[in-house]
Amino acid sequence: MSQPLYKRVLLKASGEALMGSQGFGIDVEVADRIASDIAEAREMGVEVGVVVGGGNIFRGVAVASKGGDRVTGDHMGMLGTIINALALATSLRKLNIDTVVLSAIAMPEICESFSQRAAVYHLSLGRVVIFAGGTGNPFFTTDSAAALRAAEMGAEAIFKGTQVDGIYSADPKKYPDATRFEHLTHSQVLEKGLAVMDVAAVALARENSIPIVVFSIHEKGGFAQILTGGGRKTIVSDN
Repeated sequence: MSQPLYKRVLLKASGEALMGSQGFGIDVEVADRIASDIAEAREMGVEVGVVVGGGNIFRGVAVASKGGDRVTGDHMGMLGTIINALALATSLRKLNIDTVVLSAIAMPEICESFSQRAAVYHLSLGRVVIFAGGTGNPFFTTDSAAALRAAEMGAEAIFKGTQVDGIYSADPKKYPDATRFEHLTHSQVLEKGLAVMDVAAVALARENSIPIVVFSIHEKGGFAQILTGGGRKTIVSDN
């Protein structure tokens, strides 16, 4: 087996990825497949933290767009990420992967509360750590949570699993002639306004010199393949 390029990484998976072809909720088969990809990375000796979105269940901005309270909407979205985290943890445990869910919102009857010390401790024991509840604050996306947790856990890269195999100049599903990038700097992503992660997330990754690797989360085995330098992806880094 090829050697991985990174020892500790943060995987960001969207809620939509867990939805599969359904219009709402969690496709257990998809959750199981993503879990198997994470398990494959663990077998390679890579320490993995995961941030999962909640868009398959609820989006806080949807409340605000209809005149509702954005703070309440974002709190509802955070609960969606916790549901997804528990589902992914269940899929990992079915594979006998020691997994812990750390929530930015205290829910002691359901999962552990997040702290940087706890995250690093669990990772050092070889556990997969799933970060739930976003940053715990409204007005911040789970992309920002991914960049923040990556910095806190000392991750060597953020792996952003998306619906396509990299960063394009436009949505390739709508614009077939869109240009696909092999490599970009963090500043180029911000300057070009490329919608791969929000501005705060990219800026935080740049400030902490954390590369962002964008790949398709729908390719079985793709995560491990890219960890060893293969596969189709776009790398965002300043070197």
